[in-house]
Amino acid sequence: MAATAMFSSSLFLTTPLNKSPSQFLRPLSFRPPLSRIRASVLQDKEEKVILQDTFPSKTSPLDSVNGNSSNDNTPSPSAWEKRVIKVEQSVNIFLTDSVIKILDALYRDRNYARFFVLETIARVPYFAFMSILHMYESFGWWRRADYLKVHFAESWNEMHHLLIMEELGGNAWWFDRFLAQHIAIFYYFMTALMYAISPRMAYHFSECVESHAFETYDKFIKEEGEELKKMPAPEVAVNYYMGGDMYLFDEFQTSRVPNTRRPTIENLYDVFVNIRDDEAEHCKTMKACQTHGNLRSPHSYAEAEDDDESVCTIETDCEGIVDCIKKSVTSNPAKVTK
Repeated sequence: MAATAMFSSSLFLTTPLNKSPSQFLRPLSFRPPLSRIRASVLQDKEEKVILQDTFPSKTSPLDSVNGNSSNDNTPSPSAWEKRVIKVEQSVNIFLTDSVIKILDALYRDRNYARFFVLETIARVPYFAFMSILHMYESFGWWRRADYLKVHFAESWNEMHHLLIMEELGGNAWWFDRFLAQHIAIFYYFMTALMYAISPRMAYHFSECVESHAFETYDKFIKEEGEELKKMPAPEVAVNYYMGGDMYLFDEFQTSRVPNTRRPTIENLYDVFVNIRDDEAEHCKTMKACQTHGNLRSPHSYAEAEDDDESVCTIETDCEGIVDCIKKSVTSNPAKVTK
């Protein structure tokens, strides 16, 4: 794996490769800008993707906090907002670090069971996001088809990761099913509440989840790669990654032009490489979502290719339930957007 990407934070970490978890989970004020995770992302076959096959880079509040904003259209946060962002992210990091220690103790030598638990949990934030967005729609506060499409595509991708882990026997023991499902229930309500209050914080927490998932799979591939190459790929993985309709597969990869990533599955090693790379794409999307209104469906870029301004403009509407209630009494009803 030659190409290298950088992401922020981590969750449910077994142990980052050659690094201790504390190096990735320190408070933001002690970190170099945008350097929480360093890991290979693209397969060898994907190195040929050229610049015009990717969308404009996305921003997040972390860029502005560290003085690295590359988008002139993104307003810089105030000093107060910067402090709030740091507090939100520090809380997220503390929570994820705590869960990491628990899962490390329970699943030190049981990889597939650990992956089953991770994938059961990983779907939950997207369910919570869509639930709150539908609630906002019902009140006429906030209507964004792009957000709903992308979050559904993300949940669809994570569901197939879960199906793969079940086919590999990760859910064989009742205790693992019991633990994963009850954590998922608690996580759903926590994420829904967090998303209603601060979408930025909820998206950062999900970025932590996806970042850790990437690290976990990356470590597993490097440790067990030779054995994995000798094992057949589960049928569900072959059908998903090499199936006919790849619309939803392209939809969750918001930094890529549709049809530029088409995995080849020949063995179990290829399956885990692609799951790992999926998690990297989720991480990019969650990072982009931390800037309000920054998310676009990958398929919507083709419709706007003749209008560069429409691709880069950040739409303005309410963010979080407090802001929605405030604006609902002072502005016109939300307009439906694609």
